[in-house]
Amino acid sequence: MIHYTCDMCGKHIHPEEDTRYVVKVEVHATGELEDEEDLEDVEELEEYDEEDAEDIDEMEYDTLRFDLCSRCHKIYIQDPLFTKGHRSRFFNN
Repeated sequence: MIHYTCDMCGKHIHPEEDTRYVVKVEVHATGELEDEEDLEDVEELEEYDEEDAEDIDEMEYDTLRFDLCSRCHKIYIQDPLFTKGHRSRFFNN
């Protein structure tokens, strides 16, 4: 049986009792991945062995995946960059 834990608070998520939310984040440098073709190239690179890992790093692309419980999901949706109530280095654009 697969066990899930909330990546924010550490609570055990029981699949038969609790709703589990999955957050997927893609991070990439602007100008380097501008269309679907570029994204497909990165996905192909991810299948290569460790010798080719430098190619992926040079493209400055990463994907992140998090499991959240219901409570943390509500918190995340309201403030995905955690800027409310925290001093932030982000500026209003």
